[in-house]
Amino acid sequence: MKILSWFLVILGIFGLIAVRALEDKIFYDPFLNYFHEANKNLAFPSFEWGKLILNYLFRFILNLIFSCLIIHFWFKNKGWTIQGAVLITIIFAITFPIYLYCIYDQFEIGYLFSFYMRRFVIQPLILLLIIPMFYYRKQVVEKGKERI
Repeated sequence: MKILSWFLVILGIFGLIAVRALEDKIFYDPFLNYFHEANKNLAFPSFEWGKLILNYLFRFILNLIFSCLIIHFWFKNKGWTIQGAVLITIIFAITFPIYLYCIYDQFEIGYLFSFYMRRFVIQPLILLLIIPMFYYRKQVVEKGKERI
């Protein structure tokens, strides 16, 4: 069973890598090249609001599924998996409207601010905080069991 769990964790990691590696092929994101060039003087790309929002939501759902797969099979705790999904969703619910406003404002609010808001929207950065948090929690729980 342990081998299957680690296999599924690795599958989740490769899923996140695939989402990132294939982003230009499977998602509509006209800002990909805009931020890749790192040139503030580039013309603001034209885009379709509906298509853009749906693709960001699709990407979020894929990242959420792979992140939950990693959390669930790493810690084997359904409650923590749900808590991780809720935390990831809360961060997305906060950053996504801010990023959409940045787009609406054509990044006048600040190029770097918009760049980093985009990072929180398209990449599962919060997973890098959740895993150490749950690992620490697991250590605390195990120490508590030893004392009893």
